[in-house]
Amino acid sequence: MNILILGGTSEASTLASLLAERSIPAVYSYAGRVSTPKPQPLPTRVGGFGGVAGLVAYLQQAGITHLVDATHPFAEQMSRHALAAAEECNVPLMAFTRPAWQPQPGDHWTSAASIDEAVNQLDGPPQRIMLAIGRQHLEAFAAMPQHHYLLRLVDHPEQPIPLPHHTITVARGPFTTEDDLALLKDHAVERLVCKNAGGDGAVSKLTAARTLGLPVVMIERPRPPSRRECHTADDVLAWLFAPTERGV
Repeated sequence: MNILILGGTSEASTLASLLAERSIPAVYSYAGRVSTPKPQPLPTRVGGFGGVAGLVAYLQQAGITHLVDATHPFAEQMSRHALAAAEECNVPLMAFTRPAWQPQPGDHWTSAASIDEAVNQLDGPPQRIMLAIGRQHLEAFAAMPQHHYLLRLVDHPEQPIPLPHHTITVARGPFTTEDDLALLKDHAVERLVCKNAGGDGAVSKLTAARTLGLPVVMIERPRPPSRRECHTADDVLAWLFAPTERGV
């Protein structure tokens, strides 16, 4: 058995720890979008594979027997590439996913099907808005330059931020509700924009927004490819050692 974990999430880190504790051969792969990724207890690679063909070559050269897609729910392209490569190599694949967040009593959410739809929902008078979306899609919000944007990033940006009015705070989660309450209050945030990442690691900002009665623009997940999915590390282990998967 030789497992490749496509990681970058708290779920992937949990699985890596369990595999390392059991001395199960595995490699952890980061996409390389942060300068100092979290250390893992497994051999680690950083960077893309070069599309489906590159991932196919890696699976074959490394002798990968099982592929676990534990990427972010919005890593749509990587998930599709993983499925295609696994099928081409006849390597079994399991997606280790987290359930999407659901609105709770007291929440004031509006749903957005895409980044562009989220931008359109910000049309109106100037506000102080926290963008909890990472750094990839910030340029889209330049279409609404009247707002002051609070950006929480893992690394200091290497390129200029394409927003005329913004504040950057650099921090790595997980965060507590108290952390996020203080952040929203200190920056007088009036609205939150975030992706529906799900899970527990980033939910504190939603709890803080609920406490303060702030509206939230929730960007919904892309539709995942048709594949097997599970939601706990124990379920991944059960799949890895299921008799039907051995020797595949």
